[in-house]
Amino acid sequence: MRQHQRSTRLFGSLLLVAAAGLSSVAAAPVGDSAAREAAAAGTPTPLGQVIPAPASADPGGSPYEITAKTRIRVDDSRDARAVGGQLADALRPATGYPLKVTDDEGRDGIRLRLSSKDKSLGNEGYRLESKRGSLTITARKPAGLFYGVQTLRQQLPAAAEKKTKQKGPWLVAGGTIKDAPRYAHRSAMLDVSRHFFSVDKVKRYIDQMSLYKVNKLHLHLSDDQGWRIAIDSWPRLATYGGSTQVGGGKGGYYTKAQYKDIVRYAASRQLEVVPEIDMPGHTNAALASYAELNCDGVAPPLYTGTEVGFSSLCAKKAVTYDFVDDVIREIAALTPGKYIHIGGDEAHSTSHEDYVEFMNKVQPVVAKYGKTVMGWHQLTGATPAKGAVAQYWGYDATGAAEREQVVNAAKNGTKLLLSPADRSYLDMKYNKDTPLGLSWAGLVSVQRSYDWDPATYLKGAPADSILGVEAPLWSETLSTSQHIEFMAFPRLPGIAELGWSPASTHDWDTYKVRLARQGPRWDAMGMDYYKAPEVPWPGK
Repeated sequence: MRQHQRSTRLFGSLLLVAAAGLSSVAAAPVGDSAAREAAAAGTPTPLGQVIPAPASADPGGSPYEITAKTRIRVDDSRDARAVGGQLADALRPATGYPLKVTDDEGRDGIRLRLSSKDKSLGNEGYRLESKRGSLTITARKPAGLFYGVQTLRQQLPAAAEKKTKQKGPWLVAGGTIKDAPRYAHRSAMLDVSRHFFSVDKVKRYIDQMSLYKVNKLHLHLSDDQGWRIAIDSWPRLATYGGSTQVGGGKGGYYTKAQYKDIVRYAASRQLEVVPEIDMPGHTNAALASYAELNCDGVAPPLYTGTEVGFSSLCAKKAVTYDFVDDVIREIAALTPGKYIHIGGDEAHSTSHEDYVEFMNKVQPVVAKYGKTVMGWHQLTGATPAKGAVAQYWGYDATGAAEREQVVNAAKNGTKLLLSPADRSYLDMKYNKDTPLGLSWAGLVSVQRSYDWDPATYLKGAPADSILGVEAPLWSETLSTSQHIEFMAFPRLPGIAELGWSPASTHDWDTYKVRLARQGPRWDAMGMDYYKAPEVPWPGK
Protein backbone atom coordinates (compact mmCIF):
# COMPACT_ATOMS: atom_id res chain seq x y z
CA MET A 1 0.00 0.00 0.00
CA ARG A 2 2.67 2.49 0.84
CA GLN A 3 6.34 1.84 0.74
CA HIS A 4 9.39 -0.28 1.31
CA GLN A 5 12.25 2.11 2.05
CA ARG A 6 11.08 5.61 2.63
CA SER A 7 12.00 6.92 6.07
CA THR A 8 15.31 8.60 5.17
CA ARG A 9 13.83 10.23 2.10
CA LEU A 10 10.72 11.20 4.04
CA PHE A 11 12.49 13.07 6.80
CA GLY A 12 14.55 14.84 4.16
CA SER A 13 11.30 15.95 2.56
CA LEU A 14 9.88 17.06 5.90
CA LEU A 15 12.97 19.17 6.54
CA LEU A 16 12.64 20.76 3.11
CA VAL A 17 9.00 21.58 3.78
CA ALA A 18 9.78 23.06 7.17
CA ALA A 19 12.68 25.10 5.79
CA ALA A 20 10.48 26.48 3.04
CA GLY A 21 7.81 27.59 5.50
CA LEU A 22 5.13 26.00 3.38
CA SER A 23 1.78 27.30 4.53
CA SER A 24 1.14 27.41 0.79
CA VAL A 25 3.27 25.74 -1.85
CA ALA A 26 5.06 28.50 -3.69
CA ALA A 27 5.30 26.64 -7.00
CA ALA A 28 1.59 27.22 -7.65
CA PRO A 29 0.83 30.92 -7.18
CA VAL A 30 -2.72 32.07 -7.69
CA GLY A 31 -2.58 34.36 -10.69
CA ASP A 32 -5.03 36.52 -12.61
CA SER A 33 -5.98 33.87 -15.15
CA ALA A 34 -9.58 33.77 -13.85
CA ALA A 35 -9.88 37.47 -14.51
CA ARG A 36 -8.45 37.06 -18.01
CA GLU A 37 -10.99 34.33 -18.72
CA ALA A 38 -13.80 36.50 -17.39
CA ALA A 39 -12.75 39.26 -19.77
CA ALA A 40 -13.01 36.83 -22.65
CA ALA A 41 -16.24 35.29 -21.40
CA GLY A 42 -18.21 36.40 -24.45
CA THR A 43 -17.04 33.15 -26.05
CA PRO A 44 -18.41 30.16 -24.15
CA THR A 45 -16.33 27.08 -23.36
CA PRO A 46 -16.82 24.64 -26.24
CA LEU A 47 -19.41 22.04 -25.36
CA GLY A 48 -17.90 18.97 -23.74
CA GLN A 49 -14.53 20.56 -22.93
CA VAL A 50 -14.83 19.43 -19.33
CA ILE A 51 -13.35 16.80 -17.01
CA PRO A 52 -14.25 13.96 -17.06
CA ALA A 53 -14.83 13.91 -20.82
CA PRO A 54 -18.51 13.16 -21.49
CA ALA A 55 -19.63 10.04 -23.33
CA SER A 56 -21.01 12.22 -26.12
CA ALA A 57 -21.26 15.93 -26.86
CA ASP A 58 -23.20 17.26 -29.85
CA PRO A 59 -22.57 21.01 -30.11
CA GLY A 60 -24.87 23.32 -32.03
CA GLY A 61 -27.30 26.17 -31.79
CA SER A 62 -27.26 29.31 -29.71
CA PRO A 63 -25.76 29.35 -26.22
CA TYR A 64 -27.79 29.59 -23.06
CA GLU A 65 -27.20 32.68 -20.93
CA ILE A 66 -27.76 32.96 -17.18
CA THR A 67 -29.22 36.39 -16.40
CA ALA A 68 -30.79 38.23 -13.50
CA LYS A 69 -34.14 36.74 -14.55
CA THR A 70 -32.95 33.13 -14.55
CA ARG A 71 -34.84 30.73 -12.36
CA ILE A 72 -33.76 27.23 -11.44
CA ARG A 73 -36.85 25.12 -12.09
CA VAL A 74 -37.04 21.76 -10.34
CA ASP A 75 -39.70 19.09 -10.17
CA ASP A 76 -41.51 18.53 -6.90
CA SER A 77 -38.98 16.04 -5.51
CA ARG A 78 -36.85 16.89 -2.49
CA ASP A 79 -33.76 15.51 -4.25
CA ALA A 80 -34.13 17.76 -7.28
CA ARG A 81 -34.72 20.78 -5.04
CA ALA A 82 -31.57 19.94 -3.06
CA VAL A 83 -29.44 19.82 -6.23
CA GLY A 84 -31.04 23.03 -7.45
CA GLY A 85 -30.23 24.69 -4.16
CA GLN A 86 -26.59 23.62 -4.42
CA LEU A 87 -26.37 25.08 -7.92
CA ALA A 88 -27.90 28.35 -6.79
CA ASP A 89 -25.54 28.55 -3.82
CA ALA A 90 -22.56 27.95 -6.10
CA LEU A 91 -23.48 30.63 -8.67
CA ARG A 92 -25.11 33.43 -6.66
CA PRO A 93 -21.89 35.01 -5.28
CA ALA A 94 -20.14 35.51 -8.64
CA THR A 95 -23.22 36.33 -10.76
CA GLY A 96 -24.93 38.48 -8.17
CA TYR A 97 -28.25 37.07 -9.39
CA PRO A 98 -31.05 35.77 -7.12
CA LEU A 99 -31.39 32.46 -9.04
CA LYS A 100 -34.62 31.50 -7.34
CA VAL A 101 -35.21 27.77 -7.00
CA THR A 102 -38.83 27.00 -7.81
CA ASP A 103 -41.07 24.09 -8.71
CA ASP A 104 -43.21 26.36 -10.89
CA GLU A 105 -43.59 24.94 -14.39
CA GLY A 106 -41.90 26.80 -17.23
CA ARG A 107 -39.95 26.32 -20.42
CA ASP A 108 -37.28 28.88 -19.60
CA GLY A 109 -34.39 28.97 -17.14
CA ILE A 110 -32.30 26.11 -15.82
CA ARG A 111 -34.52 23.04 -15.54
CA LEU A 112 -33.58 20.02 -13.41
CA ARG A 113 -35.70 16.98 -14.13
CA LEU A 114 -35.82 13.45 -12.71
CA SER A 115 -37.30 11.03 -15.23
CA SER A 116 -37.17 7.23 -15.51
CA LYS A 117 -37.75 7.24 -19.28
CA ASP A 118 -34.16 6.97 -20.54
CA LYS A 119 -32.83 3.77 -18.99
CA SER A 120 -29.48 4.19 -20.78
CA LEU A 121 -28.59 6.92 -18.28
CA GLY A 122 -28.41 4.38 -15.45
CA ASN A 123 -28.07 5.52 -11.86
CA GLU A 124 -25.49 8.25 -12.47
CA GLY A 125 -25.96 9.41 -16.04
CA TYR A 126 -27.56 12.63 -17.28
CA ARG A 127 -28.55 14.55 -20.37
CA LEU A 128 -27.75 18.26 -20.66
CA GLU A 129 -29.48 20.30 -23.37
CA SER A 130 -28.42 23.92 -23.82
CA LYS A 131 -30.15 26.37 -26.13
CA ARG A 132 -31.33 29.93 -26.24
CA GLY A 133 -33.72 30.54 -23.34
CA SER A 134 -33.28 27.27 -21.44
CA LEU A 135 -30.83 24.70 -20.16
CA THR A 136 -32.29 21.34 -19.14
CA ILE A 137 -30.56 18.58 -17.18
CA THR A 138 -32.44 15.27 -17.07
CA ALA A 139 -31.47 12.20 -15.06
CA ARG A 140 -33.04 9.03 -13.70
CA LYS A 141 -31.52 9.44 -10.24
CA PRO A 142 -30.39 12.37 -8.03
CA ALA A 143 -26.73 11.46 -8.60
CA GLY A 144 -27.19 12.06 -12.32
CA LEU A 145 -28.67 15.50 -11.70
CA PHE A 146 -25.76 16.35 -9.43
CA TYR A 147 -23.21 15.24 -12.02
CA GLY A 148 -25.00 17.17 -14.73
CA VAL A 149 -24.70 20.26 -12.55
CA GLN A 150 -20.93 19.67 -12.19
CA THR A 151 -20.69 19.62 -15.98
CA LEU A 152 -22.72 22.83 -16.14
CA ARG A 153 -20.36 24.51 -13.67
CA GLN A 154 -17.35 23.62 -15.82
CA GLN A 155 -19.09 24.89 -18.98
CA LEU A 156 -19.43 28.32 -17.38
CA PRO A 157 -16.55 30.81 -17.20
CA ALA A 158 -14.08 30.06 -14.41
CA ALA A 159 -14.99 33.34 -12.72
CA ALA A 160 -18.36 31.75 -11.83
CA GLU A 161 -16.52 29.98 -8.98
CA LYS A 162 -15.48 33.20 -7.26
CA LYS A 163 -17.07 34.29 -3.99
CA THR A 164 -17.47 37.94 -5.01
CA LYS A 165 -19.54 39.49 -7.79
CA GLN A 166 -17.91 39.23 -11.22
CA LYS A 167 -18.64 40.57 -14.66
CA GLY A 168 -20.47 38.22 -17.05
CA PRO A 169 -21.81 37.24 -19.48
CA TRP A 170 -22.54 33.74 -18.14
CA LEU A 171 -22.83 31.64 -21.28
CA VAL A 172 -23.13 27.88 -21.81
CA ALA A 173 -22.43 26.65 -25.35
CA GLY A 174 -25.44 25.29 -27.23
CA GLY A 175 -25.95 21.61 -27.88
CA THR A 176 -26.55 18.31 -26.09
CA ILE A 177 -24.37 16.22 -23.79
CA LYS A 178 -25.35 12.66 -22.95
CA ASP A 179 -23.18 11.11 -20.32
CA ALA A 180 -22.86 8.12 -18.00
CA PRO A 181 -19.87 6.58 -16.18
CA ARG A 182 -17.61 3.78 -17.35
CA TYR A 183 -17.08 2.43 -13.82
CA ALA A 184 -19.38 2.48 -10.81
CA HIS A 185 -16.58 3.02 -8.25
CA ARG A 186 -14.55 6.23 -8.60
CA SER A 187 -12.75 6.93 -5.38
CA ALA A 188 -10.33 9.24 -3.63
CA MET A 189 -8.65 8.30 -0.36
CA LEU A 190 -7.49 10.65 2.36
CA ASP A 191 -5.10 9.43 5.04
CA VAL A 192 -6.14 11.22 8.24
CA SER A 193 -3.96 8.97 10.41
CA ARG A 194 -0.40 10.07 9.64
CA HIS A 195 -1.56 13.67 9.94
CA PHE A 196 -5.01 14.50 11.25
CA PHE A 197 -7.30 16.71 9.15
CA SER A 198 -10.24 18.55 10.68
CA VAL A 199 -13.83 18.08 9.55
CA ASP A 200 -13.71 21.37 7.63
CA LYS A 201 -10.56 20.32 5.77
CA VAL A 202 -12.17 17.01 4.80
CA LYS A 203 -15.26 18.87 3.58
CA ARG A 204 -13.09 21.19 1.48
CA TYR A 205 -11.52 18.19 -0.23
CA ILE A 206 -14.98 16.64 -0.73
CA ASP A 207 -16.13 19.79 -2.53
CA GLN A 208 -13.09 19.71 -4.79
CA MET A 209 -13.27 16.03 -5.72
CA SER A 210 -17.03 16.06 -6.28
CA LEU A 211 -16.60 18.57 -9.11
CA TYR A 212 -14.96 15.71 -11.04
CA LYS A 213 -17.69 13.13 -10.35
CA VAL A 214 -15.75 11.14 -7.76
CA ASN A 215 -18.34 9.08 -5.85
CA LYS A 216 -16.42 7.40 -3.01
CA LEU A 217 -14.39 8.89 -0.16
CA HIS A 218 -12.09 6.31 1.41
CA LEU A 219 -11.04 7.53 4.87
CA HIS A 220 -7.95 5.86 6.29
CA LEU A 221 -8.93 6.16 9.95
CA SER A 222 -6.25 4.17 11.76
CA ASP A 223 -2.56 3.48 11.48
CA ASP A 224 0.57 3.22 13.61
CA GLN A 225 0.65 6.98 14.14
CA GLY A 226 -2.95 7.65 15.10
CA TRP A 227 -6.47 6.32 15.68
CA ARG A 228 -8.98 8.87 14.38
CA ILE A 229 -12.50 7.68 15.23
CA ALA A 230 -14.17 7.45 18.65
CA ILE A 231 -15.09 3.90 19.71
CA ASP A 232 -17.27 3.85 22.82
CA SER A 233 -16.34 0.33 23.88
CA TRP A 234 -12.59 1.06 23.58
CA PRO A 235 -12.36 4.79 24.39
CA ARG A 236 -8.56 5.03 24.73
CA LEU A 237 -8.19 4.25 21.03
CA ALA A 238 -9.15 7.84 20.25
CA THR A 239 -8.23 9.72 23.42
CA TYR A 240 -4.75 8.16 23.71
CA GLY A 241 -4.13 6.46 20.37
CA GLY A 242 -5.29 9.57 18.54
CA SER A 243 -3.25 12.02 20.60
CA THR A 244 -0.29 12.40 18.24
CA GLN A 245 0.78 12.17 14.60
CA VAL A 246 3.87 12.06 12.37
CA GLY A 247 6.47 14.40 13.75
CA GLY A 248 4.91 14.50 17.22
CA GLY A 249 2.07 16.97 16.69
CA LYS A 250 -1.06 16.83 18.82
CA GLY A 251 -3.08 14.65 16.45
CA GLY A 252 -6.84 14.47 16.96
CA TYR A 253 -9.86 12.30 16.27
CA TYR A 254 -13.46 12.52 15.09
CA THR A 255 -16.25 12.14 17.58
CA LYS A 256 -19.10 10.00 16.36
CA ALA A 257 -21.12 13.15 15.69
CA GLN A 258 -18.28 14.60 13.61
CA TYR A 259 -17.87 11.41 11.62
CA LYS A 260 -21.61 11.34 10.90
CA ASP A 261 -21.35 14.99 9.83
CA ILE A 262 -18.66 14.04 7.30
CA VAL A 263 -20.80 11.13 6.07
CA ARG A 264 -23.84 13.40 5.64
CA TYR A 265 -21.85 16.11 3.88
CA ALA A 266 -20.28 13.57 1.53
CA ALA A 267 -23.71 12.10 0.75
CA SER A 268 -25.00 15.56 -0.18
CA ARG A 269 -22.24 15.58 -2.84
CA GLN A 270 -23.12 12.03 -3.95
CA LEU A 271 -20.09 10.53 -2.21
CA GLU A 272 -20.24 7.33 -0.18
CA VAL A 273 -17.75 7.12 2.69
CA VAL A 274 -15.66 3.95 2.91
CA PRO A 275 -14.06 3.81 6.38
CA GLU A 276 -10.82 1.89 6.78
CA ILE A 277 -9.49 0.30 9.96
CA ASP A 278 -6.15 -1.16 8.89
CA MET A 279 -5.30 -4.54 10.42
CA PRO A 280 -3.60 -6.77 11.50
CA GLY A 281 -0.61 -4.52 10.76
CA HIS A 282 -0.46 -0.72 10.94
CA THR A 283 -1.95 -1.03 14.43
CA ASN A 284 0.57 0.56 16.81
CA ALA A 285 -1.89 3.27 17.91
CA ALA A 286 -4.30 0.55 19.04
CA LEU A 287 -1.57 -1.58 20.63
CA ALA A 288 -0.27 1.44 22.55
CA SER A 289 -3.77 2.17 23.81
CA TYR A 290 -4.55 -1.33 25.15
CA ALA A 291 -1.81 -3.63 26.44
CA GLU A 292 -4.03 -6.71 26.22
CA LEU A 293 -4.05 -6.48 22.41
CA ASN A 294 -0.31 -7.29 22.38
CA CYS A 295 0.85 -10.90 22.36
CA ASP A 296 3.21 -10.16 25.29
CA GLY A 297 0.68 -8.01 27.15
CA VAL A 298 3.00 -4.99 27.06
CA ALA A 299 1.83 -1.79 25.38
CA PRO A 300 4.42 -0.15 23.10
CA PRO A 301 4.91 3.62 23.15
CA LEU A 302 3.02 5.88 20.78
CA TYR A 303 4.75 6.19 17.43
CA THR A 304 5.39 9.36 15.42
CA GLY A 305 7.80 8.07 12.78
CA THR A 306 7.14 6.65 9.32
CA GLU A 307 8.43 3.09 9.29
CA VAL A 308 5.92 0.36 8.39
CA GLY A 309 5.49 -3.34 9.00
CA PHE A 310 6.54 -3.49 12.66
CA SER A 311 3.15 -3.76 14.37
CA SER A 312 0.58 -6.55 14.52
CA LEU A 313 -2.54 -7.50 16.39
CA CYS A 314 -2.20 -10.83 18.18
CA ALA A 315 -3.99 -13.37 15.98
CA LYS A 316 -3.97 -16.07 18.68
CA LYS A 317 -5.73 -14.04 21.40
CA ALA A 318 -9.50 -14.17 21.79
CA VAL A 319 -9.56 -10.55 22.96
CA THR A 320 -8.31 -9.51 19.52
CA TYR A 321 -11.54 -10.66 17.94
CA ASP A 322 -13.64 -9.07 20.68
CA PHE A 323 -11.84 -5.84 19.81
CA VAL A 324 -12.39 -6.28 16.07
CA ASP A 325 -16.08 -7.11 16.57
CA ASP A 326 -16.67 -4.02 18.72
CA VAL A 327 -14.86 -1.68 16.32
CA ILE A 328 -16.59 -2.97 13.20
CA ARG A 329 -19.99 -2.99 14.94
CA GLU A 330 -19.69 0.64 15.99
CA ILE A 331 -18.32 1.88 12.67
CA ALA A 332 -20.91 -0.07 10.67
CA ALA A 333 -23.66 1.58 12.73
CA LEU A 334 -22.29 5.01 11.76
CA THR A 335 -21.74 4.21 8.08
CA PRO A 336 -24.69 3.86 5.65
CA GLY A 337 -22.41 2.85 2.77
CA LYS A 338 -21.79 -0.67 1.52
CA TYR A 339 -18.16 -1.21 2.45
CA ILE A 340 -15.82 -1.44 5.40
CA HIS A 341 -12.14 -1.52 4.47
CA ILE A 342 -10.08 -3.80 6.72
CA GLY A 343 -6.63 -2.94 5.33
CA GLY A 344 -4.44 -6.03 5.37
CA ASP A 345 -1.31 -4.61 3.74
CA GLU A 346 2.31 -4.63 4.92
CA ALA A 347 1.61 -7.06 7.76
CA HIS A 348 5.30 -7.98 7.88
CA SER A 349 5.18 -8.79 11.61
CA THR A 350 2.31 -11.24 11.17
CA SER A 351 3.17 -14.76 10.06
CA HIS A 352 1.40 -16.02 6.95
CA GLU A 353 -0.39 -18.61 9.06
CA ASP A 354 -1.61 -15.96 11.51
CA TYR A 355 -2.55 -13.60 8.68
CA VAL A 356 -4.77 -16.21 7.03
CA GLU A 357 -6.34 -17.11 10.36
CA PHE A 358 -6.96 -13.46 11.17
CA MET A 359 -8.58 -12.66 7.84
CA ASN A 360 -10.70 -15.81 7.95
CA LYS A 361 -12.09 -14.68 11.32
CA VAL A 362 -12.44 -10.96 10.59
CA GLN A 363 -14.18 -11.05 7.21
CA PRO A 364 -17.31 -12.76 8.61
CA VAL A 365 -17.52 -10.02 11.25
CA VAL A 366 -17.86 -7.43 8.49
CA ALA A 367 -20.68 -9.47 6.94
CA LYS A 368 -22.28 -9.94 10.36
CA TYR A 369 -22.85 -6.20 10.56
CA GLY A 370 -24.25 -5.92 7.04
CA LYS A 371 -21.19 -4.66 5.18
CA THR A 372 -19.00 -5.87 2.33
CA VAL A 373 -15.28 -6.47 2.83
CA MET A 374 -12.75 -4.29 1.10
CA GLY A 375 -9.03 -4.76 1.70
CA TRP A 376 -5.66 -4.05 0.14
CA HIS A 377 -4.65 -6.65 -2.43
CA GLN A 378 -2.65 -8.68 0.10
CA LEU A 379 -6.07 -10.00 1.12
CA THR A 380 -5.79 -12.28 -1.92
CA GLY A 381 -2.98 -14.11 -0.08
CA ALA A 382 -5.66 -15.39 2.29
CA THR A 383 -9.15 -16.38 1.15
CA PRO A 384 -11.22 -13.35 0.14
CA ALA A 385 -14.84 -13.61 1.28
CA LYS A 386 -17.56 -13.89 -1.33
CA GLY A 387 -18.17 -10.43 -2.75
CA ALA A 388 -14.97 -8.99 -1.28
CA VAL A 389 -13.07 -6.24 -3.09
CA ALA A 390 -9.26 -6.27 -3.28
CA GLN A 391 -7.63 -2.89 -3.78
CA TYR A 392 -4.54 -3.28 -5.95
CA TRP A 393 -1.75 -0.84 -5.10
CA GLY A 394 1.13 -2.59 -6.86
CA TYR A 395 3.35 -0.85 -9.36
CA ASP A 396 5.95 -1.62 -12.02
CA ALA A 397 8.30 -3.17 -9.46
CA THR A 398 5.64 -5.55 -8.12
CA GLY A 399 6.65 -9.15 -8.73
CA ALA A 400 4.91 -11.39 -11.24
CA ALA A 401 3.85 -13.88 -8.56
CA GLU A 402 2.06 -11.19 -6.57
CA ARG A 403 0.30 -9.90 -9.67
CA GLU A 404 -0.69 -13.45 -10.62
CA GLN A 405 -2.15 -13.99 -7.15
CA VAL A 406 -4.39 -10.95 -7.59
CA VAL A 407 -5.39 -11.95 -11.12
CA ASN A 408 -6.29 -15.47 -9.99
CA ALA A 409 -8.46 -14.05 -7.22
CA ALA A 410 -10.21 -11.90 -9.81
CA LYS A 411 -10.82 -14.96 -11.99
CA ASN A 412 -12.42 -16.58 -8.96
CA GLY A 413 -14.85 -13.72 -8.43
CA THR A 414 -13.01 -11.15 -6.31
CA LYS A 415 -13.63 -7.64 -7.59
CA LEU A 416 -10.64 -5.32 -8.04
CA LEU A 417 -10.28 -1.64 -7.26
CA LEU A 418 -7.21 -0.28 -9.03
CA SER A 419 -4.88 2.25 -7.46
CA PRO A 420 -1.41 1.47 -8.85
CA ALA A 421 1.09 3.34 -6.72
CA ASP A 422 3.18 4.63 -9.63
CA ARG A 423 0.08 5.99 -11.38
CA SER A 424 -2.62 6.98 -8.91
CA TYR A 425 -0.86 7.59 -5.58
CA LEU A 426 -1.23 11.34 -5.24
CA ASP A 427 1.47 11.61 -2.58
CA MET A 428 4.20 10.58 -5.03
CA LYS A 429 6.43 13.47 -6.07
CA TYR A 430 5.86 14.96 -9.52
CA ASN A 431 9.62 15.24 -10.04
CA LYS A 432 12.79 15.16 -7.95
CA ASP A 433 12.33 18.81 -6.94
CA THR A 434 8.76 18.50 -5.59
CA PRO A 435 8.94 19.89 -2.03
CA LEU A 436 6.25 17.52 -0.68
CA GLY A 437 5.54 13.84 -1.02
CA LEU A 438 7.52 10.62 -1.34
CA SER A 439 9.17 8.78 -4.23
CA TRP A 440 9.36 5.09 -3.24
CA ALA A 441 7.09 4.12 -6.17
CA GLY A 442 8.87 6.52 -8.53
CA LEU A 443 8.20 10.02 -9.76
CA VAL A 444 4.65 10.39 -11.06
CA SER A 445 4.11 13.17 -13.56
CA VAL A 446 0.65 14.37 -14.52
CA GLN A 447 0.92 12.56 -17.86
CA ARG A 448 2.05 9.28 -16.26
CA SER A 449 -0.82 9.48 -13.79
CA TYR A 450 -3.29 9.80 -16.65
CA ASP A 451 -1.75 7.49 -19.26
CA TRP A 452 -3.03 4.02 -18.35
CA ASP A 453 -6.18 2.01 -18.95
CA PRO A 454 -7.88 0.29 -15.99
CA ALA A 455 -9.31 -2.39 -18.29
CA THR A 456 -5.89 -3.61 -19.44
CA TYR A 457 -3.60 -2.63 -16.56
CA LEU A 458 -3.58 -6.04 -14.85
CA LYS A 459 -2.95 -8.50 -17.65
CA GLY A 460 -5.23 -11.51 -17.34
CA ALA A 461 -7.77 -9.94 -14.99
CA PRO A 462 -11.29 -10.30 -16.41
CA ALA A 463 -12.65 -6.99 -17.63
CA ASP A 464 -15.78 -7.41 -15.51
CA SER A 465 -13.68 -7.85 -12.37
CA ILE A 466 -12.59 -4.20 -12.44
CA LEU A 467 -14.87 -2.31 -10.07
CA GLY A 468 -13.18 1.02 -10.68
CA VAL A 469 -10.25 3.23 -9.69
CA GLU A 470 -9.01 5.13 -6.67
CA ALA A 471 -6.54 7.96 -6.09
CA PRO A 472 -5.06 7.53 -2.58
CA LEU A 473 -3.39 10.44 -0.80
CA TRP A 474 -1.08 9.44 2.06
CA SER A 475 -0.20 12.18 4.50
CA GLU A 476 3.28 11.52 5.90
CA THR A 477 4.44 14.88 4.49
CA LEU A 478 1.07 16.63 4.25
CA SER A 479 -0.61 18.58 7.03
CA THR A 480 -2.65 21.41 5.45
CA SER A 481 -5.36 21.85 2.83
CA GLN A 482 -2.79 23.60 0.65
CA HIS A 483 -0.60 20.49 0.78
CA ILE A 484 -3.55 18.29 -0.19
CA GLU A 485 -4.40 20.53 -3.13
CA PHE A 486 -0.83 20.79 -4.38
CA MET A 487 -0.41 17.01 -4.53
CA ALA A 488 -3.94 16.13 -5.69
CA PHE A 489 -4.29 18.75 -8.40
CA PRO A 490 -3.85 18.38 -11.30
CA ARG A 491 -3.58 14.56 -10.99
CA LEU A 492 -6.89 13.70 -9.27
CA PRO A 493 -9.06 14.90 -12.20
CA GLY A 494 -7.16 12.51 -14.49
CA ILE A 495 -7.88 9.50 -12.28
CA ALA A 496 -11.50 10.64 -12.08
CA GLU A 497 -11.64 10.72 -15.88
CA LEU A 498 -10.21 7.20 -16.12
CA GLY A 499 -13.07 6.06 -13.92
CA TRP A 500 -15.84 7.97 -15.68
CA SER A 501 -15.10 8.49 -19.36
CA PRO A 502 -15.27 5.95 -22.20
CA ALA A 503 -11.90 4.45 -23.16
CA SER A 504 -12.38 5.95 -26.63
CA THR A 505 -11.97 9.47 -25.20
CA HIS A 506 -8.61 8.69 -23.60
CA ASP A 507 -5.95 10.85 -25.25
CA TRP A 508 -3.26 12.84 -23.46
CA ASP A 509 -2.93 15.53 -26.14
CA THR A 510 -6.61 16.48 -25.96
CA TYR A 511 -6.87 15.88 -22.22
CA LYS A 512 -4.05 18.27 -21.35
CA VAL A 513 -5.89 21.07 -23.16
CA ARG A 514 -9.05 20.39 -21.15
CA LEU A 515 -6.94 20.15 -18.01
CA ALA A 516 -5.35 23.53 -18.69
CA ARG A 517 -8.84 25.06 -18.70
CA GLN A 518 -9.22 23.96 -15.08
CA GLY A 519 -6.34 26.19 -13.93
CA PRO A 520 -8.32 29.45 -13.96
CA ARG A 521 -11.18 27.62 -12.20
CA TRP A 522 -8.85 26.48 -9.42
CA ASP A 523 -7.49 30.02 -9.16
CA ALA A 524 -11.03 31.30 -8.77
CA MET A 525 -11.71 28.69 -6.09
CA GLY A 526 -8.63 29.78 -4.14
CA MET A 527 -6.88 26.43 -4.59
CA ASP A 528 -3.18 25.74 -4.51
CA TYR A 529 -2.09 23.42 -7.31
CA TYR A 530 0.99 22.33 -9.18
CA LYS A 531 1.44 24.02 -12.53
CA ALA A 532 2.88 21.00 -14.27
CA PRO A 533 5.14 22.06 -17.17
CA GLU A 534 3.59 19.49 -19.54
CA VAL A 535 0.19 21.23 -19.31
CA PRO A 536 -0.44 24.33 -21.50
CA TRP A 537 -1.85 26.54 -18.75
CA PRO A 538 -3.38 29.87 -19.86
CA GLY A 539 -0.75 32.57 -20.13
CA LYS A 540 2.06 30.02 -20.21
